[in-house]
Amino acid sequence: MRVLLVPNTGNERALAAVAELVTWLGGAGYEPILCEDDAQASGFVGAGVSRAAIGEPELAVALGGDGTILKTVHLLDGADTPVLGVNLGRLGFLAGAHADDMREAVEAALAGDVRVERRSTLVATAVVGGREAGRYVALNEVNVGRGPTGRAIEVEVRVNGSLLWRVLADGIVVATPSGSTAYAMSAHGPLLAPDVRGNVLVPVAPHSLASRPFVLGPSDIVEITTPVPSRADACLIIDGDSTPCRMALDSVTVTTGDREVRLVRFEDSGFYDVVRETFLGG
Repeated sequence: MRVLLVPNTGNERALAAVAELVTWLGGAGYEPILCEDDAQASGFVGAGVSRAAIGEPELAVALGGDGTILKTVHLLDGADTPVLGVNLGRLGFLAGAHADDMREAVEAALAGDVRVERRSTLVATAVVGGREAGRYVALNEVNVGRGPTGRAIEVEVRVNGSLLWRVLADGIVVATPSGSTAYAMSAHGPLLAPDVRGNVLVPVAPHSLASRPFVLGPSDIVEITTPVPSRADACLIIDGDSTPCRMALDSVTVTTGDREVRLVRFEDSGFYDVVRETFLGG
């Protein structure tokens, strides 16, 4: 059985964890694999596979922080593989295990002796030049934000076809419950528990006193357009990664995704315990 290892290659502890897990998993009869770039950076070229060849491993282990977990989800590209995050970074809100428990947590996850949370996703469809330019899946958030010039953008935001805002802002964030603790929270949006069925819509630095965050229903459709050409220099950012933005966006439509992500929890801490420890000083 295959186990995908995804390290933060800029983190020495994560690279050391790869070495430990490759040796241990191989000795236990599993096939540890890494995407080719990570295999090169980790010194395990023989375990490298192309992104297209990752398939649906038995388990994916993200070694780093929340950014590494998001990277892992995107590498899996919709595969229904459980993801265990081992917190080796600064922020591990999505992680299910600490570094000291890594091997025990991986062993428990492979045996099915863990709790699995299903997290909702978003789908963003971008239109550029009158044509669909891409369709993207996000675990945390979709952000339509400032482009290369750094100027604020003017956007119209519609929900289910009804105009909600026309505002000058740094951006607009649509976030899942998982993403409500990320960029949306920094922009003063509400926190949603992971099992809430819905999303949040948050303006980023709006030049207005009337633009407030909204909690959306799971079937609500958000359309973000840039009606003023001189203020349309916007980029689409998915889970913190920019998509190509060489041309001005016409619109971005955001809906709740059909598929979910399975996050493994080895520890007993619940959502509110993690909120307290991570954001409220323990």
